[in-house]
Amino acid sequence: MHPVTDTPPTMLPPTTSELLTVLSARHLRGKRRVFAGIGLPTLAVALARATTSPELEQVYESGVCGAHPPRLPQTIGDAPLATGAEAILGMHALFGYVLQGGYIDVGFLGAAQIDRFGSLNSTVIGDYAAPVARLPGAGGAAEVMANADEVFVVLRRHDPRSFVDRLDFRTSPAPAVARGAEPRVRTRGRGVTTVITPLGVLTADSDGELCLAAVHPGVSVERVLDATGWPLRVAGSVAVTEPPTAAELDLLRTTIDPTRVYLR
Repeated sequence: MHPVTDTPPTMLPPTTSELLTVLSARHLRGKRRVFAGIGLPTLAVALARATTSPELEQVYESGVCGAHPPRLPQTIGDAPLATGAEAILGMHALFGYVLQGGYIDVGFLGAAQIDRFGSLNSTVIGDYAAPVARLPGAGGAAEVMANADEVFVVLRRHDPRSFVDRLDFRTSPAPAVARGAEPRVRTRGRGVTTVITPLGVLTADSDGELCLAAVHPGVSVERVLDATGWPLRVAGSVAVTEPPTAAELDLLRTTIDPTRVYLR
């Protein structure tokens, strides 16, 4: 969170949360339906709607489709989500018809760990029987991974504890990994195509392995390699991301999340 200063809010440099939100919103250009949860994904959808993608539709795991809440929701079951929603579906309809039916362009997922192929761990850190920490678990993440056309992962931390060579637990296997482990498994989606972190942007290459595609201003390729727990592939030409604009920051700070519910 920004310290208290006399500097006008729109002149303050972007926080990590703001940077991740702006880059996520930009990647939503041209998308139609997004399966996104509470937090930065909600902000990213709101910002994309206000800028490049006014027709973007957000779908929540609680069954709310096409939400237009009068204020930022604080849970996936928050009452304002129902206000003005296009539809509210039961779980069978949401997962059986919308998600498995191929109607989701992008699914947003988070995790404690990610590996080189985009498989995710949101279950435990350490041994499953005696873990160092128990995490929230799968929820609908495995279904989103398998059925959304593509998955965006937004992580607030980029270090070897999060970007690991081997997951402590594979909560959401990448589609290629799932098919390799069980040939009868059918997956519709491409899995993780984009990972946005405080250091840069990783994208999946032709065989599904994550590759460093861009760094943020002031971040070196070497720093990203040192922060990744496997020998990270690097694109032939690594781009430098465009910083958030004053207009994007103003929308986030004064219109979308003025009380900083998620922009901590």
